[in-house]
Amino acid sequence: MRVWLVTVGEPLPIDGKNDRLLRAGILASILVERGHDVLWWTSSFDHVRKRQRCGTDTTKVLGDRYRITMLHAVAYRNNISLARLLNHRDVAKNFRRFSELEREPDVILCSLPTLELCVEAVRYGKRNGVPVVIDVRDLWPDLFVELAPAWARGIAKRVLAPFFGMAREACQGAKAIVGVTPEFVAWGLGNAKRAATEWDRDFPMGYRRIDLSSQECDEALSRWRERGIMDNAFKVCFFGTIGHQFDLDTVIDASRMLKANGRRYQFVLCGSGDKLAQYRRKSEDYPIVLFPGWVNRTDIQALMSLSSVGLAPYLNKPNFTMNLPNKPVEYLSAGLPIVSSLSGVLAKFISEYRCGITYEEGNSDSLAEALVRLYDDREELRTMAENAKALYEKSFIAERVYGEMIEHLRRIAGSGKRSMNGETIGI
Repeated sequence: MRVWLVTVGEPLPIDGKNDRLLRAGILASILVERGHDVLWWTSSFDHVRKRQRCGTDTTKVLGDRYRITMLHAVAYRNNISLARLLNHRDVAKNFRRFSELEREPDVILCSLPTLELCVEAVRYGKRNGVPVVIDVRDLWPDLFVELAPAWARGIAKRVLAPFFGMAREACQGAKAIVGVTPEFVAWGLGNAKRAATEWDRDFPMGYRRIDLSSQECDEALSRWRERGIMDNAFKVCFFGTIGHQFDLDTVIDASRMLKANGRRYQFVLCGSGDKLAQYRRKSEDYPIVLFPGWVNRTDIQALMSLSSVGLAPYLNKPNFTMNLPNKPVEYLSAGLPIVSSLSGVLAKFISEYRCGITYEEGNSDSLAEALVRLYDDREELRTMAENAKALYEKSFIAERVYGEMIEHLRRIAGSGKRSMNGETIGI
């Protein structure tokens, strides 16, 4: 089976050996391992590090069955900016140009966002008779309306009308809608204005746990000591973009309360983003709060092994309440109980499987109380950790999740390929 993956914003296997791969990257590697051909279309611009990977459109060959084409686009500094929209336009324009030079795939899996790429993918599919699957990862452009003040949301909807049109065109033109939760699939079907078929289904975020060698572990622990990690502290870890989707003000406020209660805590909040400098300034007088910036996958794995809980301080917007984000799944893979501010899907998981605590978003007292409860009741903490590990092994191991996804893509590809006499050709 020849598969095109169309996804921007994720780390690539060529970015560095210690970069952790996410949904598209893990799926690509498993596809290749199982004998399929993969062409991953992505951007030249590294969304995480905010740097160009190459100065022009470039294809990297990773083996007989695996290529990555990086489409050149302008750089941007802020995630919410005109420059980012121009970047998305450039990537889509170059995809339209270069896709016609490639041999047709059997199926295309395109992540939403970006809207521009999704539109170009479904248009390509229509021109060439190739089934396109839209993988709903974030609710664009609804997310941007949610970020606007309540009084400005009507204006935002009018300004974003072309993007709502792109979301409808992409979903209506797709052979199938998949997503990380049933709620995300339903959102896509709403844009498509149709009922679900056998091809529409959810696949959660799968995660591939890594085992560090003793040398890698020692080196990572040494780096953490240099950054200021505290021994014998109840460590609360976080990994993510330090931007507008997370409420870290409440976390810092809770840390001030906990500093005075005699218990020994440390908050290690990893990542880069638009608000990193602001949060560093706010917490500079509180040594129990550490902002180390972006960290690699070995550092992530080592920190999770040292931590007591994983923090998921999301804002309660539909893009997150309807979602099961990859951060909590990553914590589950390390057997870390989740301390989350989210209602909705994640809160139901936490309650049903007893693998963490949900606190009230924006309420530092609620977060502090949750952490004191886990600090004082180590038996409950241990049970939650065991439940977290069991839940990961049951539902989120990458090989299982993406193995099922690959079989689904194979069936969709087969349904879209017809011989001259009308019979379906197997893929």
